[in-house]
Amino acid sequence: MAHSAMAGSGWGTTEGDDPLQTAVWRLRSRGCWADAAALLEPVTADTALQRTALLVERCLYTEQGWADAEDALRTAEALAHSDDERGAAACERGQLAYAATVHGVRDRADEARAALGRAAALIAPGAAARALLDFRRGLLAENLTRSPQAARAAYRRAHAGATAHGEPLLLSFTWRHLAGLALREGELAEARHGFAESLRIREELGYLVGTAPALASLADAESEPEASRLREEARRLFRLLGGVPTWLARQLTPPPAAGAATA
Repeated sequence: MAHSAMAGSGWGTTEGDDPLQTAVWRLRSRGCWADAAALLEPVTADTALQRTALLVERCLYTEQGWADAEDALRTAEALAHSDDERGAAACERGQLAYAATVHGVRDRADEARAALGRAAALIAPGAAARALLDFRRGLLAENLTRSPQAARAAYRRAHAGATAHGEPLLLSFTWRHLAGLALREGELAEARHGFAESLRIREELGYLVGTAPALASLADAESEPEASRLREEARRLFRLLGGVPTWLARQLTPPPAAGAATA
């Protein structure tokens, strides 16, 4: 798997002048999800959902913190009262179950499908949260159902929604995953464009923890020597962040030298 699964949530970057949200974003963008979550008191549905999203993203990138994410999710579910809030909580449950499945922690694919289906029934078409839901349904289609056509359709809906609602971080994910599908089909120019757009957005936002994966993906669509330069930059960032995201290590491992023994 190319781990297109490793996408984060589409909410919040550095919009506005809220110092709390700015601090949360800065920590999140550097892979300090637990520290970011600690700044948020889960006393309202909104803060509980945001805290949950941070801890679910930590699971995706580090393969750790599952119990903390489950606890935060249960709190968010208890505080959710409107359809939008219940739908957002269901979307996070679907993502957490999906993450556990793709990381091999436990097969929760049925739970992921059910939760995202419940979210789809609660979140109105055209709502801002619908774009993130569509994206996550694309992940399930691509990586669990193995249906690239359904995944592409979902990613395109997410891309349109992220564009309409001005969610650049989510756009960086939709660009990347659409490009990944194009690469598999041998559409190099389309893949290169999508990967480059994803990288550009992440660099502009300062989403450091997502920049190494974007560099590595673009390298897969480039020829030498540019591909090697991009991978080396990805390795540098990967080391800088202490080996996060964990799954990127496999993609960045240099091929064995000619004649070297392999296990």
